[in-house]
Amino acid sequence: MRFTYYFCLLLTFVISACSDNTKPDPDPGQPGTNIKKSITVDIGKTFQTIEGFAASDCWTANYIGRDWEANQKESIAQLLFSQDVKNGNPEGIGLSMWRFNLGAGTAEQGDKSGIDDKSRRAESFLNADGTYDWSRQRGQQYFLEKAREYGCESFVMFSNSPPVHYTYNGKGFSARGSRSNLKEEHYGDFAVYMANVAEYFKNNKNITFSYISPVNEPQYNWDGGQEGSGWQNAEIKRLVTELDKALGDKNLNSRILITESGDWEYLYKTKDDATRSNQIDDFFSPASDNYIGDLAHVNPLIGGHSYWTDGNWETMKSVRTQLGAAASAKGLKLFQTEWSMLGDHFNDADYPGHGSATPLDIALHMSKVIYHDLTSANVSSWSFWTAMDMARWNHKNRFLLIDLVPGDGIYGDISNSGSHESSKNLWVLGNYSLFIRPGYQRVDLNIANPSNSFFGSAWVSPDKKRLAVVYTNMTTKSIATDLNVAGLGKYASVKQYTTSQTKNLKEEIPSGEETVIDPRSVTTFVYQF
Repeated sequence: MRFTYYFCLLLTFVISACSDNTKPDPDPGQPGTNIKKSITVDIGKTFQTIEGFAASDCWTANYIGRDWEANQKESIAQLLFSQDVKNGNPEGIGLSMWRFNLGAGTAEQGDKSGIDDKSRRAESFLNADGTYDWSRQRGQQYFLEKAREYGCESFVMFSNSPPVHYTYNGKGFSARGSRSNLKEEHYGDFAVYMANVAEYFKNNKNITFSYISPVNEPQYNWDGGQEGSGWQNAEIKRLVTELDKALGDKNLNSRILITESGDWEYLYKTKDDATRSNQIDDFFSPASDNYIGDLAHVNPLIGGHSYWTDGNWETMKSVRTQLGAAASAKGLKLFQTEWSMLGDHFNDADYPGHGSATPLDIALHMSKVIYHDLTSANVSSWSFWTAMDMARWNHKNRFLLIDLVPGDGIYGDISNSGSHESSKNLWVLGNYSLFIRPGYQRVDLNIANPSNSFFGSAWVSPDKKRLAVVYTNMTTKSIATDLNVAGLGKYASVKQYTTSQTKNLKEEIPSGEETVIDPRSVTTFVYQF
């Protein structure tokens, strides 16, 4: 998350060091006892179509791609984007969407940026005199190009702050509270800048940004620690209108993605500040002063972040069900554009804790969030926050897919080439991203005696020849499943891919009709018809 979290990083470290709040899911029986579940998939009952699974290049990707040794950054790119399975082991998780941060120029300002942590600053292509330096964000460009080489076809360009040359305080963060840090006279300039960047990558790098996201978490007052700005709904409407014009002037087909809300509730109800919430209604009701649904580059789509409402099963379900209903009433698709384990829900039964949680605990909790975003809210895209970062302050894998260690240590200079390691988050996300490909449609999956200890979703390929079913088993027991697929007949073959304490998307071939899911695992079955 564009961190209000920056303060929370240290706060949650202090809290977690003093508490052990792990509370397991209901788990009747003894470890090792098998459970049997009857499961039915009905491909005649369909839901949303997936556009992609993604992660963000904020902020360290620029340093890794620019400064680290070739074998290190190539290995990281392979982990993120490769779709190959060799000798029963996937090389990576095949991300089908990639989020590129359009920086505001705090890296060029250095210490004068007011952002103390070098690894949280971002470069900008724009110079103070209005000229462009396309050698900037070189490390991020490396990962854009690697994503394309590995077959990723959907790219999102997002901005946390306008370029520092356009802001009131000359900084990449705001001193204006709920108001935008973008000067009145620069709305058009900022819009043209984003369009110019999109045009450059299309014409010079063969990379088309499917979406441009001009604001991020507008509900927060970004007053330091990283790039960011508050935005009121009326200010967002003004910027989106200018961006729509700029994209049209350049004949670009990129679509505008709003609003990347700080949490789901800001989208469907009035929360905290009426000028910055209830955004589904405010932007997509024709009678609203802030209506943007008639702009050429605005699809019926809205995005938000899955933070803060993930503490327990019932809250996850309730919030996302209300969100899905509000979006459906306006005919909107939903994108979940950021999640990491940011919350501090220490009293919630489903929350694994911080200091007490293992990396697998964190990854299994993430799978719960993905499940409810996909099945309760019906999101069409799901994105993790940072693809790569340093696991400082005992954070483990809460905020990363790939754990980085600079050459001079975990608290060292990010520019010093070091080593990396995949996390359980990476492989659990891969249980979804590697097998639920763009164009796959969710179909009905019914589990006998469902619970928050065992849940799943099913997805069918456009040609109806491939079915991917993803299960999460939170219990300490193996679960045997008996699957009946209505509408496709008998499958020709099946493979399963398991992520657990001892496996990272390990490929196995089930024997016989009954399939078995490991304890405390996320397992994907891929059926060929």
